[in-house]
Amino acid sequence: MSSPVVTPRVALTVDQAVAYAERFGCLADPTRVRLLHAVAAGETTVGRLADVLGVSQPTCSHHLRKLAAAGFVHLRRDGTATLASVDPAGRVLLPHAVDAVLGAIPARPLEPPADVAVRAMVDDDWADVRRIYGEGIATGDATFETEVPSRRTLDVKWLLDHRWVAVVDGVVAGWAAATPVSPRECYAGVAETSLYVDARFRGRGVGKALLHRQVGAADAGGLWTLQAVVFPENRASVALHRSAGFRTVGVRERIAVHRGVWRDTILLERRA
Repeated sequence: MSSPVVTPRVALTVDQAVAYAERFGCLADPTRVRLLHAVAAGETTVGRLADVLGVSQPTCSHHLRKLAAAGFVHLRRDGTATLASVDPAGRVLLPHAVDAVLGAIPARPLEPPADVAVRAMVDDDWADVRRIYGEGIATGDATFETEVPSRRTLDVKWLLDHRWVAVVDGVVAGWAAATPVSPRECYAGVAETSLYVDARFRGRGVGKALLHRQVGAADAGGLWTLQAVVFPENRASVALHRSAGFRTVGVRERIAVHRGVWRDTILLERRA
């Protein structure tokens, strides 16, 4: 029996292949891998990094420039010193490249914790929903919003059958909702997901339980694409969405100003 011929759905262009190869190749040097790991601990000087790795400052500077050129590291001058930090957008460069080259790997079904119940949002939940939204805004890494939208604003934009709250020990511990991305009929099955967890319940699997319900309801309700827009600094949210089968579409650099600073966002999507 002959083997089936598998044809790629979308072929990589030469330029794309070169870009991905450069990113992979940049980390083929163990010194650069060690440097990136050290820089991830926090912004520091080239001199300190050289001491940590046991290499000369010229060698350290050379490898940092390579990492910066590939988008993994940000370098800035402070007087006579050069400071290195992880470029927030660089945190998703490799996952994005892997997704593009190999295709998104189907995730195993999320297994929500047994002590977190998820149900449809009701009118009595609005106070808790807006309170939790406010906690997310206060972190500075959850949304471009700077004030909690009114109940009316949220009620109008959220899809009625795709609003959920998580309950732990009788307390609303988080919420998730889906918003249409466009009023055009051709995008009727595309929605953007929002998910927030009460600070007191983070790390309890509340986000996992909410996303599990939202994904299941989206599939059952005819939504063929769920997308999420996440700040690169919000690594927990990126990891949660990827575990639910979301793939990295790309990084939108300097997409909007947030509290006086240009911010990047990661666009992730899950297809039914």
